[in-house]
Amino acid sequence: MFPLVIDVTENSMKSMANTLIVTISLAAVTFLAGNAKSQSGPATLKITAPAFQEGAMIPDRFSRNGQNVNPKLRVEGAPENAKSLVLIVDDPDAPAGLFTHWLVWNISPKATDISEGSVPNGAVQGTNDFHGLGYDGPQPPSGTHRYYFKIFALDTTLNLARGAKREALEEAMKGHVVGEGQVIGRYSKK
Repeated sequence: MFPLVIDVTENSMKSMANTLIVTISLAAVTFLAGNAKSQSGPATLKITAPAFQEGAMIPDRFSRNGQNVNPKLRVEGAPENAKSLVLIVDDPDAPAGLFTHWLVWNISPKATDISEGSVPNGAVQGTNDFHGLGYDGPQPPSGTHRYYFKIFALDTTLNLARGAKREALEEAMKGHVVGEGQVIGRYSKK
């Protein structure tokens, strides 16, 4: 038997090392890019309420102690692939846990304003935790509560009947959220 002789020069070693480094680098970049894309999450929407600043007190007229009308809301930044928006208003400080004040879906993604005391054209409202259809404002039983006005952009419109409850809305939204945002106001027992 003849021994196998491999002639490895310094230049060929450097070439193999460089090729290996480039290959590993490309694989790492491809992996990280794919991972970043899948973990980037939904786009950020901006939602504001001209009647109150982030974290400030909600004026009485928007409460059940006042006129019980929804505040004007502004929405910006809906992604291009959004087919509809969903608005959920809730109070996480309620004694029994999360309390829903308003559910609205199939809002046009081109809508930038939700007017005070109104529902956007073509939108559908659900049943809140006061067992009513539409908006019911703050009325905490004690102390000061936080009220989250959450906006979601979906890549679809929802085939959900008017008056549906939050659980059905959240189930229908699963896998379709492409953007989200929130503004928080506070309200104290009167």
